[in-house]
Amino acid sequence: MQITFLGTSSMVPTKERNQIAVFLSYGSEGILFDCGEGTQRQFKIAGISLTKVTKIIISHWHGDHVLGLPGLMQTLSSLDYTGRLEIYGPSGTKKRMEKMFEAFVFDRRLDFDVKEVKTGAFFENDDFIIEAFQLEHGIETLGYRFIEKDKRKVDMKKVKKFGIPSGPLIGKLQQSKPIDHNGRKIMPDDVTYIEKGKKVAYITDTALCDACYKTAENADLLICEATYSSKLVDKSEEHGHMTAKHSAQIANKANVKQLVLIHFSARYKNTQELEEDARDIFDNVICAKDFMKIEL
Repeated sequence: MQITFLGTSSMVPTKERNQIAVFLSYGSEGILFDCGEGTQRQFKIAGISLTKVTKIIISHWHGDHVLGLPGLMQTLSSLDYTGRLEIYGPSGTKKRMEKMFEAFVFDRRLDFDVKEVKTGAFFENDDFIIEAFQLEHGIETLGYRFIEKDKRKVDMKKVKKFGIPSGPLIGKLQQSKPIDHNGRKIMPDDVTYIEKGKKVAYITDTALCDACYKTAENADLLICEATYSSKLVDKSEEHGHMTAKHSAQIANKANVKQLVLIHFSARYKNTQELEEDARDIFDNVICAKDFMKIEL
């Protein structure tokens, strides 16, 4: 799993930071969380093909989180994109997408689905689950949680010890099924082990609320807004945002392994103050930069 930070600013972009967008690559899936203005250009600079995007997940419909959608979808329409793009967002997303297509002249060759998301799990396949949580930002806003499923891995030293040939027998063991080999019953736990799946939480544009802790619970990586430092806590509360210290508080209480701060106000020329603010409460924290990548 690789996470690329394509945009890390809040409402106003800067010379160094684009509006918010985070791309999670997992196998054949490419999941884009939010799509700020200029996101398709960020993909090009990062060297990631737009055709890698299979899902777009919108936190809410403030412009700095969605203004990149029209351009990105128009470009996909002109490319050799053979998949069916899935777009997820809060209630009202279908109507807003219809209005977007009324506002612009689009080449509608792109095959896509728009799905409105409620609280709880809204997508699941053999490899992962995606959940949504209602946040508090004045308009309907969702936090998201990507949960990789546990996988049964083969211990090749033990397989060799039992003399099990590669092929269907090992496949059955990986499916948690026992096998008979050389007159002996071999249980999955004899030659395999469980590798715990990773959890990634995405929280942006919200006041501090209980749902933040639920979204972040036991996350290996929490991507969380830090629009302001704690010196501007009154301003953050007025506008339904969080400070870096709020984000650290979530990470500390929710048993998060690593915190990455994002969605910075353009007033900050560098993020040292924000990182130090968070580090007062939670040590394993960094501030995201555009094009930064994290492997999990």
